[in-house]
Amino acid sequence: MGFEIKESLVELNVLQKKQTSIKAERRITCLILLKSNKFSKQELVAEYLGVGRQCVVTWLSLYRQHGIEGIILNASRNKPSKIITQEVHAALSVKVKDATDPLLGYWDAQRWVNEKFDIKIQYHWLRLYMIKHFKTKLKTPRKSHIKKEELAEENFFKTA
Repeated sequence: MGFEIKESLVELNVLQKKQTSIKAERRITCLILLKSNKFSKQELVAEYLGVGRQCVVTWLSLYRQHGIEGIILNASRNKPSKIITQEVHAALSVKVKDATDPLLGYWDAQRWVNEKFDIKIQYHWLRLYMIKHFKTKLKTPRKSHIKKEELAEENFFKTA
């Protein structure tokens, strides 16, 4: 191994127990195994952890560049959508807020995007996109009872 792990085994063990993600816990376990000299080769560490050798190489490279924070922090992979462009996003934003001609569901949004922009997008992906970006949800009205009295409802709200 061509570098030194700065943190002590005690510090690494404490950090390992604090981790909430399995990925970060595994990465710190890798450092613990290398620091304690349990394995002589990275291949053996990778085999023990159940990951590929290249994963261990990448983790150690992150450690060299950024220190322990580089291993613990997991950089998000938020990439802009290749299918839903900014133009489609803006149009969807307007359409979602339009009260005069609303979308009747995610299937209607799928149809609308296909007709307006000639883009075929899977129902599942469009649904996830709309939930993430526009906080949409399916609203299902509850059935009203046949024998419900309108006056009883008004009286209830007056007394409540």
